[in-house]
Amino acid sequence: MKLVNNLMKAPEVAATMQEFSKEMTKAGVIEEMVNDALNDALYSEGIEEETEQEVEKVLTEIAGETAAQLPVAARRERLKQPVQTAAEEEAIAEGDDEEELEAIRARLAKVRS
Repeated sequence: MKLVNNLMKAPEVAATMQEFSKEMTKAGVIEEMVNDALNDALYSEGIEEETEQEVEKVLTEIAGETAAQLPVAARRERLKQPVQTAAEEEAIAEGDDEEELEAIRARLAKVRS
């Protein structure tokens, strides 16, 4: 036992172990800070919103190009299709009778022509 103690030099090993423990603690704290910073940077809501906006822009551009490629007659036909206005939607939501709805549609047709 005495021989092993002389070879090992226990006080030096203890000091090395303490230093190693401190370095491991620092490394753990640094790793935690880096992980938190990366999570904040990669998963922030602002980036998600910006991404969604860019996707919307691209989809709008694609839809515009597709509509531009349609024949003129198809575009005119699409424009002739009745579009529900806010007043019509409110009337439908409120459950108003058909006569009022027809009157609104007639006024809309007059405005369009």
